[in-house]
Amino acid sequence: MIYTTYYNSPVGNILLATKNDKLIGLWIENQKYYLSNFKEELQEVEDNKILNKTKKWLDRYFGGEKPKINELEIEPVGSEFRKCVWKILCDIPYGKVITYNDIAKQIAKEKGIKKMSAQAVGGAVGHNPISIIIPCHRVVGSNGSLTGYAGGVKRKKYLLEHEKVDMSNLFVPKKGTAI
Repeated sequence: MIYTTYYNSPVGNILLATKNDKLIGLWIENQKYYLSNFKEELQEVEDNKILNKTKKWLDRYFGGEKPKINELEIEPVGSEFRKCVWKILCDIPYGKVITYNDIAKQIAKEKGIKKMSAQAVGGAVGHNPISIIIPCHRVVGSNGSLTGYAGGVKRKKYLLEHEKVDMSNLFVPKKGTAI
């Protein structure tokens, strides 16, 4: 059984999900891959320790604080490759961005291989099931393009500005500005 609740945020309504006392999902309404990989029965609840703690974390985040990821017990569901990418995302500090290519190079180095596909990394970033908390919005294109956010480019821009990222070298691509 997966327990869920909703959180109203500045970027839209957010669905939170927990299983086995761990946060397994955070999806913004109309986000790509909303609830993907989950086939179990969902039960909406009003009072749940993990979900309440996550709401407080989000209150602090949207209130301008910089809560740490490890304050929450998270367990994103995905392949080993995706989990490897998501772990790297967790290390991107507030106010900073990295590129898909940076992540690909880091994984290649860790695995002792010559090259890793930035597109494969992009796929893993896009399928992050715990948006905002696992900060996939902090990944940008090599040219500074705010591309590839499953929640939409406008939301990505909002989150980066909220975190006071230097936006001077970043831009919204002409294509992909929906949501």
